[in-house]
Amino acid sequence: MRQRPTEGQLALAARLAAGEEPPTGPIATVPASVYTDPARFAAEQQHLFRRLPQVIAPSALLPKNNSAVAHDGCGAPLLITRDKQGRAHVFWNVCRHRGTRLVEGSETVCAPRLVCPYHAWAYALDGSLAGVPRPDTFPDLDKAAHHLRELPSLEAGGLIWFSFDERADFSDASALAPEFDAFGLAGHRLWRRHVHDVAANWKLIMDAFLEGYHVQRLHSQTIARFFTDGISIADRLGPHQRSLVARSGYLDQVDTSDWAAVRAIMTYTYQLFPATIMIMSPDYVNLMVLMPQSEGRTLVEDFMLIPEWPQSAEEEEHWEKSWRLLDQGVFGGEDYRAAALGQEGLASGAIDEITLGNLEGGIKAFHDQVEATLASAR
Repeated sequence: MRQRPTEGQLALAARLAAGEEPPTGPIATVPASVYTDPARFAAEQQHLFRRLPQVIAPSALLPKNNSAVAHDGCGAPLLITRDKQGRAHVFWNVCRHRGTRLVEGSETVCAPRLVCPYHAWAYALDGSLAGVPRPDTFPDLDKAAHHLRELPSLEAGGLIWFSFDERADFSDASALAPEFDAFGLAGHRLWRRHVHDVAANWKLIMDAFLEGYHVQRLHSQTIARFFTDGISIADRLGPHQRSLVARSGYLDQVDTSDWAAVRAIMTYTYQLFPATIMIMSPDYVNLMVLMPQSEGRTLVEDFMLIPEWPQSAEEEEHWEKSWRLLDQGVFGGEDYRAAALGQEGLASGAIDEITLGNLEGGIKAFHDQVEATLASAR
């Protein structure tokens, strides 16, 4: 299927190529307490992570029908499945008999049925109860009433979203699908995935992907050479943000109506509210799903998605090198480390607020969105 960019994607590229400067204005601040206060964290859990739709995984995590994977990062035992018809679901990973966990571990299970390890109740991948040992001992059992408990979910644009709230509105998530269809995300393959345990508030990690000011400094030994300092631009997509950064020295040569040319030298990043980051590099995609555990601890699941499987040892090494550079170097060794050090500093009480310059406007916009969402729930 041909990958068609959205008008917004091309417009952002044209603005970047035209040399549009970031908006200027007074220095902004964010209170240090929003990163360290347990009561604030509890409010975010209740009104953001227990209510809003959020990304749980890329579609590529379950490429085959009749497959499932356990997911514990959101503070509850969950189960992501793809049924025999190819539809994705998110269930509670809880047997309807005695409450035992159906699937353990982090690896994908491929089978037409999930069998509880305790008493062997069996479920199809659409959640329906398919079999019970010794059915004669359950004479009045209504199988239809013992379907796995399902959470609202949506698969669109190569992402699986879910919510704990039965009333969740997925319209914003659905509207984003054309953005990711432009990259062919639904057809990408999962190359690698890794969960990082980061000693930092989730917002400090989000902050790192909402500005390019740090790239030439923090990433001086890894990716800084690819990007010109300050050559970036951003806009809003509802509660989400979309930013764009260019590779050095090519802006005056690119035809911004040519999607392939734009993709070759410009990198789009999506900050999906509340806590997902997607970096659309020219030849692969990094997806980071943030799962807050406490005010000072966040699990981050990194996924690397590639357009097609390697056809040679050289191609395989290319992907492995890219994975090591990003997951272990840029993200794990630099961005997440900087967030952890920032958490230590803010928790010390040495400063009352963080200070943001004109290249860090995305951070202020993100925090304003958090504040507005919490305020609307009060």
